[in-house]
Amino acid sequence: MAQYRTEAAAPAKRAESAEQMFGWGVFWKCMIAISLFYICIRIYQQYFSWSKGLDFFSEDFRIYWWNMLIGELIIEGAVLVFTLGYIWKTRDRNLDKITPEEELRRFWGLGQWIVTFAWAVYWGASFFTEQDGTWHQTVIRDTDFTPSHIIEFYLSYPIYIIIGINAYMWARTRIPLFAAGHSLPFMLTVGGPAMIFVNVALNEWGHTFWIMEELFVAPLHWGFVTLGWCLFGVYGVAAAMCPRIHELIKITSDGKAAQWAPNAGKLPLPVGKW
Repeated sequence: MAQYRTEAAAPAKRAESAEQMFGWGVFWKCMIAISLFYICIRIYQQYFSWSKGLDFFSEDFRIYWWNMLIGELIIEGAVLVFTLGYIWKTRDRNLDKITPEEELRRFWGLGQWIVTFAWAVYWGASFFTEQDGTWHQTVIRDTDFTPSHIIEFYLSYPIYIIIGINAYMWARTRIPLFAAGHSLPFMLTVGGPAMIFVNVALNEWGHTFWIMEELFVAPLHWGFVTLGWCLFGVYGVAAAMCPRIHELIKITSDGKAAQWAPNAGKLPLPVGKW
């Protein structure tokens, strides 16, 4: 357990209020934005899947779906590079000097990152995945790039992958607990669902040359389930966070943080692999 120095010193800056430290504004904006975006996408599907998406070789398919696929991949790649670059560029280079209040606030922010990631996973791995199974049990495919796949595999999956990778990078560059070493549970939580995107290639090859049946219990789908189970790693992330959060709450609620602040550079960082 980290120990904080409490010698008498000059008065420190007054701590922020709970409302300032633990805000909800950005979090709810992100959750609402994701929901509205996918509702619009679902409406687009409803209008153009049956009328423009049944013949891969038609001009309508190229206009309404193939161009959408290319645009998705370009935008997603650019967003991932930009966001990772921004998080790295704005990283905290003095993690050994942050105050307990600030560290606690960042844990709150990480919690919001994780919940946003979970919400994006729901849309991709549950809503659109269930829809895809229904689509391909109804419509005979003439391509691997169906209207259902273009939304499920190449839009909703990359979105939650981008959010998850950014959440991990954010924690690594802003929270001492995770900056001290790579968190295996965190890597599983983010990496497992991300590898589902890689498993898509095996799935599509298998449905083309091996098992045509679209039942969810088909062997080709076992990889999706196994990698999806990696999401349970979030409990390991919580187990690593909770003791530190409890310690920070005790320090801030006991009024020791103000005494500690002038000696922030003395804070020993948590060490080890998590």
